[in-house]
Amino acid sequence: MALSTNSITSDPNTARTPPGTPAVMQVLPALEAGGVERGTVDVTAALTAAGWRAIVASSGGPMVREILRAGGVHVQLPLNTRNPLRFRANARAITEAAREHQVSLIHARSRAPAWSAVGAARALKLPFVTTFHGTYSHGNPLKRYYNSVMLRGDRVIAISNFIAEHIREVYKVDEAKLVTIPRGVDVATFDPAAVHPHRIARLSKAWRLADDAHVILMPARLARWKGHQTVIEALPLLQREDVCCVFVGSAKGRDSYVAELDRLVRANKLEHKVRFVDHELDMPAAYMMAAVVVSASTDPEAFGRVAAEAQAMGRPVIATDHGGARETVVPGETGWLVPPRDPPALAAAISHALSLSPEMRHIAGSRARAHIIRNFSLEGMCSATLSVYRELLGR
Repeated sequence: MALSTNSITSDPNTARTPPGTPAVMQVLPALEAGGVERGTVDVTAALTAAGWRAIVASSGGPMVREILRAGGVHVQLPLNTRNPLRFRANARAITEAAREHQVSLIHARSRAPAWSAVGAARALKLPFVTTFHGTYSHGNPLKRYYNSVMLRGDRVIAISNFIAEHIREVYKVDEAKLVTIPRGVDVATFDPAAVHPHRIARLSKAWRLADDAHVILMPARLARWKGHQTVIEALPLLQREDVCCVFVGSAKGRDSYVAELDRLVRANKLEHKVRFVDHELDMPAAYMMAAVVVSASTDPEAFGRVAAEAQAMGRPVIATDHGGARETVVPGETGWLVPPRDPPALAAAISHALSLSPEMRHIAGSRARAHIIRNFSLEGMCSATLSVYRELLGR
């Protein structure tokens, strides 16, 4: 969707609320694919469902259309920049847009645009909310100062207990401002009963899978810290010919890393057991294909969306024993946790998952789905976020 700078877009079929209703402006760099963007769309839908107005300011991207479908308004501003010389001009642009849309509260979801958004919120005397989506690099005082803008919210949302503890350890934060709201899974979309068999058949054909293949699924962009190498090195240790490992995720220009993984696959003679698949839109069907789902990140995940989504789909899950996975996976009940960078431990966990009887898989899957519905649903995340907005606005 091509939009001119400072353009405003809305869908007349979904923009149902009158201008006098409360309005929340979410601010982020762009609306590409990702967890930050998905959370923005989800909260947009929750706001409009609650009768509020939802404004999103970003530099645009393919997910603008999802903001519009959710009933929101998109304001395109040049926010996808880390150049400090642009921050003041962007603050003025956000201020102008917020004033035009009679915004009641500003919510920043990323550091660079947060430096502009906080200026706009203070100029208009509006409540300001931030969401800490990761640990961010913080190895020197300059980095910590850059990150500190995320602590300037009247409320600071951490997306997991792991992130909340990180904030406490690295920064000085007023406990009264800090609130933990875990990311949520759309359990209506990620529901085994909602996936028609023809969707599974389409993927099986596209992935060139043998009918008797046990699929080891790893959804993750092709980035080194996601741990693809650990999974590849674990595969020969299984000593099984009936498995196929499918890596689902985009490389986004990381050609040297892709070449490195390709060499590792060939060195272990795994060409017939490994598939690399670009970004897949139908992830519920992809999870249904899996005999086991793996999240092998070498560094801690802030939340770990893959482990949560896979459990919602009732799939056996193996994740590395750090970060948000310690909150979403209940070891021995809804999945397993293994040390990072440990191919033998990962291979042992995969072997155990593949050895489960159909009855045990059903019991574990039902337990895992109930765990996600109870603790990590999209409805719960949105309800908690809107409660923060209501508290700050005295509603």
